[in-house]
Amino acid sequence: MAPSRHPFAIRDFRYYWTARLASTIAQMSMVIVIGWQVYDIARRTMDTHEAALQLGLIGLVQFVPLFLLTLVTGWTADRIDRRVIARAAIGLELICAAILGWLAWAGTTTLADLFAVAGLLGVARAFAGPALGALAPNLVPREILPRAIAMSSIAWQSGAIAGPALGGYLYAWAPHMPYAVSGGLCLISLICMFMIRPIERTEIDRTRNPWQQMVDGLHYVRQNRLVLGAISLDLFAVLLGGATAMLPVFARDILHAGPEGLGHLRAAPAIGATLTAILFSYRPLKHDVGVKMLVAVGVFGGATIGFGLSRWMPLSLACLALLGAADMLSVYVRQSLIQLHTPNEMRGRVGAASTLFISASNELGEAESGFLAALIGPVTAVIAGGIGAVAITLLWARIFPELRLARSFDVPKKAGEAPIINASDEARELKT
Repeated sequence: MAPSRHPFAIRDFRYYWTARLASTIAQMSMVIVIGWQVYDIARRTMDTHEAALQLGLIGLVQFVPLFLLTLVTGWTADRIDRRVIARAAIGLELICAAILGWLAWAGTTTLADLFAVAGLLGVARAFAGPALGALAPNLVPREILPRAIAMSSIAWQSGAIAGPALGGYLYAWAPHMPYAVSGGLCLISLICMFMIRPIERTEIDRTRNPWQQMVDGLHYVRQNRLVLGAISLDLFAVLLGGATAMLPVFARDILHAGPEGLGHLRAAPAIGATLTAILFSYRPLKHDVGVKMLVAVGVFGGATIGFGLSRWMPLSLACLALLGAADMLSVYVRQSLIQLHTPNEMRGRVGAASTLFISASNELGEAESGFLAALIGPVTAVIAGGIGAVAITLLWARIFPELRLARSFDVPKKAGEAPIINASDEARELKT
């Protein structure tokens, strides 16, 4: 019997997709509200630059657990049932939402509370990322693996952009509401994860030293230039072009829009990303995927520059919508290339490395933006970051020709058996 052409026809994948979307919306909703609360509380006793520095520190606090636990989380995702890891991580996120919701409802939230819970949330995200990312390919036949990976990436990216928008709107309604809704979404995600049936365990060489097994993922990323180029491009481009980290500053002190305006600003990238995701669900990319990813990252940097220059809300929203659309295209291609080019027994460890790079770009990007804004001002920091993202794109197109020459997605007969990327003869010569 021929396999279904769409992953949503598969019961377990539907539960997985719903769980990933719900948990990502919850995570990112909490992250943006934590940032707003940190900035709002800090501004009561600090000037704009000092408060922006607090935004940088909260990003750093969320990144440290991911940095310290990367090797462990990847190894566990390849050695332990990925469903169990995801359930535990989502459960911890539910606890974080409950704590912050209670504090916000009681009106007793302090900077210390926010920093402490942000650290716990970083631990949860460190384990959830590799486990959920590596789980999708285990739920569908390999014939439809590219579309399943694309749909999984769409769930993550849609949630990553829609979550902060939802959090901004709910916080404008009541400070405890975003945490209450995030807790409900975590509960839905947890139920869906329990509905997924047992999966085939990965075959990992259990005779080798666990430490050697942990670092295998980093060695694989370093040796595979296509994977290394795709991951590192996101790291440096988003690290520099971190306009979203400064949205609380723009909403309050530059566009003078308040928390409701923050919701509008966060909704704009969500709209751009969602429209792009819908387009890909009907018309997946088939040709010149590497070039299109590079162009998308360049557009991301340009839109960041436009947002930094704008003082008119409609123009700011348009730049953010374009930014979200470009980011979705980049994520769609990058995650598909990484997952398809990685053997199943390595997906957890490579996924952990990818999560570290993504988190470095997001959380360290927030820290970089906060520190730079404290030195030269938020507007100049955003514009400089956008210019840096464009420069990185041009540089990566030159030093990683494998990205430029990646033509299309393909599926090998066995995972890890044959090259996944159909490239030109020139690209094959480069690899040899």
